[in-house]
Amino acid sequence: MTETGPEGELTLRTLAMPRDVNVNGDIFGGWVLSQMDIAAGIVAGARARGRVATVAVDAMKFIRPVRVGDVLCIYVRVARIGRTSMGLEIEAWVLRDRHGAREKVTEALFTFVAIDDDGKPRVVPAAG
Repeated sequence: MTETGPEGELTLRTLAMPRDVNVNGDIFGGWVLSQMDIAAGIVAGARARGRVATVAVDAMKFIRPVRVGDVLCIYVRVARIGRTSMGLEIEAWVLRDRHGAREKVTEALFTFVAIDDDGKPRVVPAAG
């Protein structure tokens, strides 16, 4: 994960709204985390070709606050594939005031497991 520019696939863009602020007037960290989880789930589900579940969020790092009016851009990169799980590096960047400077605000490593219809782990298919 880098500060020079986003790494990974741009997976989700959304606008930070007033309803999502914390008591300090910044966007609530849980809202940012949920957007990251949605984006990571999209990529993990596509790679696993089916249902997946978040099993861990590691190394969550909040770098800068997100403000009302910022466009939150979530980038996802598959970092590792195991037998039934995968690790995804997620970076959250913002465009300040919808069109201003781009800044990295959050990064994390998410672990997903591929699951079957009964919610039991299944093998992640080979790439291709």
